[in-house]
Amino acid sequence: MDTFWWVIVPYICLTTFVVGHIWRYRYDKFGWTTRSSQLYEDKLLRLGSPLFHFGLLAVFLGHVMGLGVPKSWTEAVGISEGLYHFMAVSIGAVAGIGTVVGMAILIYRRRTVGPVFSATTKMDKAMYAVLATVILLGLANTVFANIFGHYDYREGVSIWFRGVFRFQLHPELMADAPLTFQLHGLAAMLLFALWPFTRLVHVFSAPLGYLTRPYIVYRSRDPQLGTHRSRRGWDRVN
Repeated sequence: MDTFWWVIVPYICLTTFVVGHIWRYRYDKFGWTTRSSQLYEDKLLRLGSPLFHFGLLAVFLGHVMGLGVPKSWTEAVGISEGLYHFMAVSIGAVAGIGTVVGMAILIYRRRTVGPVFSATTKMDKAMYAVLATVILLGLANTVFANIFGHYDYREGVSIWFRGVFRFQLHPELMADAPLTFQLHGLAAMLLFALWPFTRLVHVFSAPLGYLTRPYIVYRSRDPQLGTHRSRRGWDRVN
């Protein structure tokens, strides 16, 4: 069972993640959007959206540091284990709480504002449920595992995670991890599998075309192109 949960399932989810995005981009380009609801309500959105997005960005960078960077590398540059865990708890807790608060505001807005609720799809609800599970489990692991627990995820979960992408598989490391870490990993993999079929695809979109697109001319300044004579008082003075 360890091989199924920590080898087969991750590769199924990652394959769905990649193939799903290719399929979505080829056959649903018009649906590749955030499906913004700002026109329906903007007061709660202005409060919840920055908290959620900036908090989630900090959480992502923390995962890059914790899962992607080996423990030996941080020790080589002078970051001790105590300093690392202090940064993980303090910065991670602030980022996690900000993300949770922002997400709670956005969910409250989506549930209580009529037009926004009407524009919410079943896939949106599933995405919010899985995303909330991932974030809450991650916050619990960050705070309780570092303060009250003695599990060093950098010696277990991190090695397993990097091994998935390097094809150096260590399912036994994840099988020995605490239950909350296992649930967090499974929920995260489920989120990756759902990702291509939700509004989360907008993460991979950037409005780079705005930098090079031509100007849109709504009305020419050339008086010779008009069909009416210019009114008195509007003649150009040389």
